[in-house]
Amino acid sequence: MPNASSWSASSPLLLLWEDSSGPRIFLSLLYAALAISGTLSNVMVIYLVFSFKKLQTTSNAFIVNGCAADLSVCALWMPQEAVLGLLPPNSSSLRSAEYRLLRGGLLGLGLTVSLASHLLVAFNRYVLITKLPSVYQALYQRRHTGCMIGLSWALALLLLPLLPGLWTPGSAPQPPPRQPAAGSRYTALLLALAVLGQTALLLHCYLGIVRRVRGSAKRVSVLNFHLLHQLPFPAAPPPPRRAQRRLSSVSVLLLCCVFLLGTQPLVWVSLLAFFLRPAPAALQAASWLLLCSLSALNPLLYTWRSEEFRRAARSVLP
Repeated sequence: MPNASSWSASSPLLLLWEDSSGPRIFLSLLYAALAISGTLSNVMVIYLVFSFKKLQTTSNAFIVNGCAADLSVCALWMPQEAVLGLLPPNSSSLRSAEYRLLRGGLLGLGLTVSLASHLLVAFNRYVLITKLPSVYQALYQRRHTGCMIGLSWALALLLLPLLPGLWTPGSAPQPPPRQPAAGSRYTALLLALAVLGQTALLLHCYLGIVRRVRGSAKRVSVLNFHLLHQLPFPAAPPPPRRAQRRLSSVSVLLLCCVFLLGTQPLVWVSLLAFFLRPAPAALQAASWLLLCSLSALNPLLYTWRSEEFRRAARSVLP
């Protein structure tokens, strides 16, 4: 069985090359479920934002950008994985270098823009809560917001050729060498450092929000912005009581915990592959699956506490 630690192998990262059909069928069903749920939830959020004027805010523009990127994973990449998981490992569909290149490109583009959108949303909310209203208005003009969204896609397109693990073609699955290839090892390090840096910035923003909300309820009350409804916690005009502030902090920390659960396993598996030895194939597959599952969960993470989103969803759903 070829080792999944060779990231330039024929499969893009997640399919387990096993003779037994049980794990492959299970993964295919899991990808199919994530593809359906993720596609529906991302499309629903995009539709609601474009259909309801109250939802057309700067914060939601970044959320929609993330949903569009997540559709690349949920609607385009995951269905292919679900189908290919049912094919035999020596299928000609898995041997095509161009097809593997396309699948790797969809995955890399979607995940990169999605992670960048997480950071844009967090920074937007951090500036909204912790800075003066004049600073927020000057920074998040329509033109600046469009440039930020465009830069997230440009950055993803520039990074794709730098990921040899996604772009190295192979003719067929081959038995793995004793040590992973240098390209795969540096791909692992690059990926781990990028996700670690993004996670550190995101946690800094959200923990700064928590400190401000817990330390100064008056500061939240004077920010009379409709964007406050897009925060992952309720922000009403009256100063929140102690129980409400505790709920606000728990909501933000819950969002951070879900994000960490989805991203950090892959980070440490990648670091392990670079400095020591590749992790077991099942652990690598699980870490990538957790990261990709964020594409299906992101719409819920950012809208479940928003009354405006719930009201809009009730108006369009039977």
